[in-house]
Amino acid sequence: MSESLPLRLVLASASPARRRTLQAAGIEPDVLVSGVDESLVVTERAEDLCLELARRKAQAVVTRLQPPTANGATPVGGSGRVQQTLVLGCDSVLAFDGEILGKPVDAADATRRWERMRGRSGVLHSGHCLIDMVTGHRAEAVASTVVHFADIDDAEIATYVGTGEPLAVAGAFTIDGLGGAFVERIEGDHGTVVGLSLPLLRRLLAELGLRITDLWTKVAPGNQTVEPLG
Repeated sequence: MSESLPLRLVLASASPARRRTLQAAGIEPDVLVSGVDESLVVTERAEDLCLELARRKAQAVVTRLQPPTANGATPVGGSGRVQQTLVLGCDSVLAFDGEILGKPVDAADATRRWERMRGRSGVLHSGHCLIDMVTGHRAEAVASTVVHFADIDDAEIATYVGTGEPLAVAGAFTIDGLGGAFVERIEGDHGTVVGLSLPLLRRLLAELGLRITDLWTKVAPGNQTVEPLG
């Protein structure tokens, strides 16, 4: 009989913030960027857009990870030991004034957005799609958080946009970086704004008959990660 190893989670995203979120929660993911062209997907609702993109990203990575065994598990070192693989796709968009805002196209676009957003609020939606490569089963959902922006001045906008940070993220802001100072408060899960909701991930795992603790790593004194559980 083959020996099972701890679950393997593959994050279908290039986002450092999503990876850090998982790592801070005791989960060390592998990262495989999907290569999905986000501009090809158009929907009327922000929730539908981020979920469809998350779904496409996860499926693209599943397709690239050719399961070498009949049950979709990955053999390790020819030892007969197998590892169950999960693929997580995520995508985030900001709903503001009836518009769906992804990443700005350039600095001028980011500046215009901030001139509109300052002192107001929007809803950040993050779609999550989790696929179990052993069973082929999929669990997916959207997490949403209301974001209240600070009433920042023109100089702050110019300086922030000049850093380049707003150009790489949905909604032209971060909450875990330089942009955090420009978010007055949120209503909902902080992780949703970062791009990955841990409470939602836990629920998706439960839908697949798994526990988030199955993905944890052992933690030594001082929160120093050592080896996988199991």
